[in-house]
Amino acid sequence: MQALLALVRAEIRLYFSNRRAVLMSIVAPILIAAFFGSLFGGSSKMAGIPIGVVDLDDSPLSRRVVAALQAEASLKTTVAREDEALAQVRAGQLRAVAILPAGLGQQAGAALFGAGSKPEIQLHYDPSQSSALAVVRGMLAQTLMQEVSRSTFSADSPVLGNMKREVEAAQGMDPERRSELVRMFDSISAVQRHEPASAASAGSQPAGGLSLPYRTREIEAVQAGANAAPVAYNSYAHSFAGMGVQFILMSGVELALGLLMMRRLGLWKRLRAAPLSRSQLLGSRIVASAVISLIVFTVIYAVAIAAFGVRVLGSLPGFALVLLSFSLLTASLGLLVAALGRTPEATRGLAILATLLMVMLGGAWVPSFLFPEWLQTLTLAVPTRWAVDALDAMTWRGQPFSAALLPSGVMLAFSAAFGLLAVWRFRWEE
Repeated sequence: MQALLALVRAEIRLYFSNRRAVLMSIVAPILIAAFFGSLFGGSSKMAGIPIGVVDLDDSPLSRRVVAALQAEASLKTTVAREDEALAQVRAGQLRAVAILPAGLGQQAGAALFGAGSKPEIQLHYDPSQSSALAVVRGMLAQTLMQEVSRSTFSADSPVLGNMKREVEAAQGMDPERRSELVRMFDSISAVQRHEPASAASAGSQPAGGLSLPYRTREIEAVQAGANAAPVAYNSYAHSFAGMGVQFILMSGVELALGLLMMRRLGLWKRLRAAPLSRSQLLGSRIVASAVISLIVFTVIYAVAIAAFGVRVLGSLPGFALVLLSFSLLTASLGLLVAALGRTPEATRGLAILATLLMVMLGGAWVPSFLFPEWLQTLTLAVPTRWAVDALDAMTWRGQPFSAALLPSGVMLAFSAAFGLLAVWRFRWEE
């Protein structure tokens, strides 16, 4: 044990003696996490989706539709000619273009009741921004429903009058049904005649047509326990978890490459000549790498807490358990890289590629809930997915200690598997 502790102290002292390398291992994840946290922060106001509208109808209805789209805060609507709008979509300046066809004002009212052909609104969109198409389609549906219903039920609209005449002239219709429909149209006409006078006497505007029959009140909060007050989501918590996982894994790879350099420089032969067992030599590398990773990760989170408002809203012991489990995972993975690698140059590229793939699939760059369903299931076989989810659970999600047990157990199982495989594949001879 004394020999093991001596080797661990020597490795830790050697690592922290290179102050510039230590500083970069801490500063780099902090800067990148700060960028991603500010970019995806809930408090940052998202810019409106730039879209274009081409009005080929130029009717009162189409002009009101265009004005309503321009007033929508979630959109940044530009009115242009068709060729100009399509050119801007191709150039990536607009996400989509809606072309309001000629005859929209005349056909839309009758089409609302299924009494005529539906006008066709063409939508052209940027294939790289297809998600914006659903937003544009929804806003068009809401705006057209409100404006078309307002236009149809207004006093000067000929739609209901034309439909009344069609009912009166319909052959083969049951007389009683025809009489009921005619009375309905007469009642609507009477209401239309009285609506402007009633609105003028009350000092209000006429009815604004059909609208959504509900309203929503959005509350973005996370509960830090059963009886705690709501706490606003802090996007820096996830970004520091993801970037911390990424750079700690990279530092573990660098420590593994250091072991390969020891073999090249002949230092490994000297250590083997000493009265040290294999378990002492490899165990010291794992313990030293885990301690270094734990110290660096703790410093990164200390900066996140002090400067960016990140809070451990869940279990503090659970948070510590997750950091310790991931540090052991990093150390065992580094030893496995050293065991499988032959030269530092060849190993570095493969190790960084594997690390970046693990980080990407683990949800460090993009949250895992944005993945396709099959990929979300597949990434459960990646240990970094458990690390990022567990850090989120212990910080901004405010989960109890029990939520850290399964991810920590999975990471420790991966650590044991990596360690056993590394010992089996490690080349003791030069």
